[in-house]
Amino acid sequence: MSSLTDTLQLAITSLAALALVSAFVLFRVSYRPSIKKQTTTRAVQRIRDAVKPEDGTVRVAEILIHPIKSCRGTSVQSCKYTPLGLENDREWCFVDTAKNAIITAREFPKIVLIAPRIEHDPASPHRGSLLVTFPPDAPAGCTQFRVPLHPSPELLKDWQILDKLTLFSEHLDGYIGHSLPLSSPSLASAISSLYFARPVHLVYKGPRPRPAEKTVSHPSLVATTVFQDGYPLLVMSRESMGELEDEVRRRVGAGAGVGAGAGAGAGADGNGGTAMGIGDEWREGKVDIRRFRPNVVVEGAGPFAEDAWEEVCFGRKDAPPVELVSKCVRCLLPNVSPDTGERDKAVPYKVLIKFRTGLDPASKLLPCVGCNGVFNGSGVVSVGDVVYVKKLVNPSAFLPR
Repeated sequence: MSSLTDTLQLAITSLAALALVSAFVLFRVSYRPSIKKQTTTRAVQRIRDAVKPEDGTVRVAEILIHPIKSCRGTSVQSCKYTPLGLENDREWCFVDTAKNAIITAREFPKIVLIAPRIEHDPASPHRGSLLVTFPPDAPAGCTQFRVPLHPSPELLKDWQILDKLTLFSEHLDGYIGHSLPLSSPSLASAISSLYFARPVHLVYKGPRPRPAEKTVSHPSLVATTVFQDGYPLLVMSRESMGELEDEVRRRVGAGAGVGAGAGAGAGADGNGGTAMGIGDEWREGKVDIRRFRPNVVVEGAGPFAEDAWEEVCFGRKDAPPVELVSKCVRCLLPNVSPDTGERDKAVPYKVLIKFRTGLDPASKLLPCVGCNGVFNGSGVVSVGDVVYVKKLVNPSAFLPR
């Protein structure tokens, strides 16, 4: 009897195990993780559908340079460029002396209110000066000062060089800047330290080349940069802000389900399950393109058109080509208002997450706005220049895998 009982128990156990295995196999056969939902966002579909714009339809709308990293940008009508980027763009930065770290608006948002102004002087050995001013509500003693625009080689011999300035995981070099007139004690570090409420230096990029990181689409990339986050140039379409503003407005106070079905569907572009915390001021508020700190703003091709471009020329078809080597992966820095230095808790980052992911092969879950570029030569770019799109990206790179 015991033997029969044992046999029955064994049979029942075997049948249960078989049922579990069958259920698992059925699950594996029927379940297909939706890779398409992760990669086929509206942004990705736009790249697949893209065609080259006709010559003359896309033009340079604005040129912005940022003489000091993370500080206020300057709009110019025309600008020289080299493989290092636009002239005077991010050649200076502020450094926290205790940490030897380059300061950005990520950790000190009010840095965006510091306003550098370029003063050209062809007769000067430094080709002019950079006037640095602080906002009206800056701490007492934050008076404006000037530094040489392009310190001469002779002058740089007398400036102390810092060899291991940290930016992300990189080590960069830079000279501690001195204010003008050079015959007087330098005020640049002392005045700037009052604003940051800690010891800082204003630093000019040192002589050691800084290689740009290779990208998935350009694994053999050879390029150098100065104090930009990663690449010498950032290109953006002006029309993108209109689409972003529409996305922001329809999510003001939104919770679960609002906006579902827009674009590529709720899975790709929906709002998620919790309120996003977008304030009522955004019902009419504008998203200023300066939040994204572009260099060359284009218009005429539509929102986010640059996503589909791989090579462009500015002004002439035979101008030095610009390679757009990667999408610009975004952090929280654009949440900082360029006018107030205040960081918004939601806009634009939380909104971008909803419809601008899947664009960077190395960071598919992070939103992208704009394209990083590299100049393959020297020249001049001007507002009004025609943007010639010479080559589109390979759309197969954005097919579901």
